[in-house]
Amino acid sequence: MLHRHFIGLAATFGIFFMSGNVTLAKDLAYPAVERGDVIDTYHGVRIADPYRWLENPEAPATREFVQRQNAFAEPLLEALPQRPWIRSRLEALWNYERVGVPRKKGSHYFFLRNDGRQNQSVLYVADTLEATPRVLFDPNATRDDATVALARFEPSPDGKLLAYSLSDGGTDWEIWKFRRVADGVDLPDELRQTKFWELSWAADGSGVYYSRYPARADDPARGDDQGQPTVYFHQLGTAQADDKLVYRVTDHPTRAPSASLAEDGNWLFISLFDGYRANGIEAIDKRVAGAKPKTIFGAWDARYTILGNEGDTLFVQTTNAAPRGRIIAVDINNPQPSAWRELVPQSDLAMDEASYVGGHLIVRYVRDAHGVAKLFDRDGKAKGEVDVPGMGTIAGFGGGAKDDETFFAYADYLSAGQVMRLDLQTLKTSVFREPKIAADTTPYETRQVFYRSKDGTRVPMYITQRKGAPRDGKAPTLLYGYGGFNVSITPAFRPSVIAWLEMGGTYVEANLRGGGEYGDAWHEAGTKTRKQTVFDDFIAAAEYLVAEKITSPAQLAISGRSNGGLLVGATLLQRPDLFAAALPAVGVLDMLRYHTASANARQWSSDYGLSENAEEFAALRAYSPVHNVKSGVCYPATLVTTADRDDRVVPWHSYKFAAELQRAQACSKPVLLRVETRAGHGAGKPVWMQIDDFADQWAFIAGAMGMQVPKP
Repeated sequence: MLHRHFIGLAATFGIFFMSGNVTLAKDLAYPAVERGDVIDTYHGVRIADPYRWLENPEAPATREFVQRQNAFAEPLLEALPQRPWIRSRLEALWNYERVGVPRKKGSHYFFLRNDGRQNQSVLYVADTLEATPRVLFDPNATRDDATVALARFEPSPDGKLLAYSLSDGGTDWEIWKFRRVADGVDLPDELRQTKFWELSWAADGSGVYYSRYPARADDPARGDDQGQPTVYFHQLGTAQADDKLVYRVTDHPTRAPSASLAEDGNWLFISLFDGYRANGIEAIDKRVAGAKPKTIFGAWDARYTILGNEGDTLFVQTTNAAPRGRIIAVDINNPQPSAWRELVPQSDLAMDEASYVGGHLIVRYVRDAHGVAKLFDRDGKAKGEVDVPGMGTIAGFGGGAKDDETFFAYADYLSAGQVMRLDLQTLKTSVFREPKIAADTTPYETRQVFYRSKDGTRVPMYITQRKGAPRDGKAPTLLYGYGGFNVSITPAFRPSVIAWLEMGGTYVEANLRGGGEYGDAWHEAGTKTRKQTVFDDFIAAAEYLVAEKITSPAQLAISGRSNGGLLVGATLLQRPDLFAAALPAVGVLDMLRYHTASANARQWSSDYGLSENAEEFAALRAYSPVHNVKSGVCYPATLVTTADRDDRVVPWHSYKFAAELQRAQACSKPVLLRVETRAGHGAGKPVWMQIDDFADQWAFIAGAMGMQVPKP
């Protein structure tokens, strides 16, 4: 939690508004940060790392650094005159009912719901869609500040038991617990040393298959994420220490296994991951005592996802011989490529996700960066397209092979969307839930444009703004991007964006290379030694907005999270003249050492490459934000945000970058570091904390661009 009791210091620090822009007094001194003498040698090149000491989160010096940076930033943010209205408006906009996509197991429907005033969504269960649901688990009751979140949940096949995991204070580490659905009473079982991986129930509900990390040497109760996970089976009613070893990788130190049981219980599939470009799958026949793993996909030449099975026939989504994706049928007893049968061939659209439900293959595609869902029967015969209101995001379509219904959600920038039911007998849709928001979005519109990047590549971009907005270059504009890990950025509803529009802002999302919008080729064009392509796409997006007189450099801010934080950090350094403000959040910013944080971080090398490789080192060094800050440059007003419990993109990335940027800044535009406490990478963040976060960010860029907002 941020402690906001330094307001009185704002006058001393001298923040004020001049000529419509945030200006810091010339005598404002950033917190002093010690520079060490650590030097690393990469391929004969000596690289200084003066803030290496910040990599130790538990060190008193690091904690003092965080405290001093927060004490410096908080009063400046609190004093911004736009912030009270923004925060008040965000509170109102967040206050609407939000319902998740239902999941049916046995005779029960499970779904998340938030009444609009709750910091964490609550898990409900109902016997029918018409029945009054009852609370099954409320994470808001676990802690006063609501920083314990429900991370995942998985009902047993008959719906009588619930496995659910909790994340404490934003960490990716989870504790799995088990609850009886009938009376809501927890069993004594707990599973620790887990993060990232789903678990899979035994067919009879007697226990679960799961992956766990080895124990830390200094604390056996905690997991060591520098190690390699192993698959175990936990029998309910026994101690975790007695769990049965199921699968361990012994020949590849970077591969991570995850287990899932086929719906019929006959096969246990072990998916092996090593980066984001390819994976392997092995299978264990559960009908044969002591059966050894059988390799189904072992060439490591593409991505493979098992969607479901009918007997020994697997339905598999893959990029093998199909960079935009296809679906094949594979005989588990004869998995050779020559025996594969193609069901849904590659199309001109990028295949995002697929599922096998009720005898149907349901395929989500991305068409020019928006969602499309198509139906096929089990033999691949087309059955039509799912009707949705417009260009938005489609999610859901879970369920079992014998289900006669499935559910999905639709949303776009201006619509909080709907949760829909799809009848798999009639292929008709109906509304399950439709939220009502405290805003009129009819004055705004979203349009899609296409622009040319530096090398001539055609890139899509969405622009959302007030209808009839003049092209005079004066619109305060926020440009968001990600560009990595095959992730497609499609239109989604966010209360924070509505507040930005109501402030008079224009909101823009660019669909950069490195994402998955057009398949593997689009993704790979923005990876490793080609990563600069992503930054070129983002810069070209900004240049398009200026050339089209939608905005100007004095009215343009950029924002991104995680890999998008890297995007913002690199871009603001390469083109500081193009932006008024920048918001790099939980970013990957030290590209020479990112892989040292954890085994999971090292997996990112499939996108980034490694400094251990000479060619990749040269590319990483050329854009690594921490290593490309230059003294004597006037950088945009920059608010760097992170969280002290982020164990995915560890906070020292942001610490190092902020320290370097503060030291180098050659003008009065502020460089602030805001570190949230009892928070992590973003998942499970309570609503009050999200509101505070966006209030600070929007007020910061509003001040940088001289935006006026109504008084609260």
